[in-house]
Amino acid sequence: MAALEHERVRLGRSSTAERVADILREHIIEGLFAPGQRLSEEAIGSALGVSRNTLREAFRLLGHERLLDHKLNRGVFVRVLSAADVSDLYQMRRVLEGAAVRRAASPEALALIKETVEEAERSAVADRWQDVGTANSRFHQALVALHRSPRLNEAMRQLLAELRLVFHVMHNPRALHEPFVVRNRQLLELMAAGRADEAATFLELYLDDAERLLLHAYEPSDAPTTR
Repeated sequence: MAALEHERVRLGRSSTAERVADILREHIIEGLFAPGQRLSEEAIGSALGVSRNTLREAFRLLGHERLLDHKLNRGVFVRVLSAADVSDLYQMRRVLEGAAVRRAASPEALALIKETVEEAERSAVADRWQDVGTANSRFHQALVALHRSPRLNEAMRQLLAELRLVFHVMHNPRALHEPFVVRNRQLLELMAAGRADEAATFLELYLDDAERLLLHAYEPSDAPTTR
């Protein structure tokens, strides 16, 4: 809980459940709270200096985002996704991202996408594979931003947060992220060249491969378990 104590400054005098939820969401996405881990109201409330009611409201908000599970008489746990959850998330991704890459991208939008590609490439060279995963998430968020829809942006943000729960049960983050560093660059080049149909086909195959790779985590020897 020491990692939470320094977050008190972010709450200030106007601490709210939404701000607490923001902090906890970041810790879940970063893997500081692992899938299946029980969250202690007492420990987290003490670390952040917030009331039990505020913390419970934050838990409720994150439950709606499918990041937490409330188990009767047991407490609140970081959610463990099923294989069916992963497939459903990828079905959503095909809709959101597939339509996005067919849109004409402005030079500014392409520059933002390129920035995420270069960030992933630098992190890969430095052998920082968790950072590669973060850059990859930013890449896909930037793709959906081509829709220019705040609601779709929010849907994608929540979707990617859920997927990070699967990333944290993968034993080899390099094996998970490395194949897509080059493919992100290739997709960017297709989009920059205005080859929208080819970009959409490329992305469909890309997402198929990514889904298969994640589903390996649910094979008997690797299946995540609730603690």
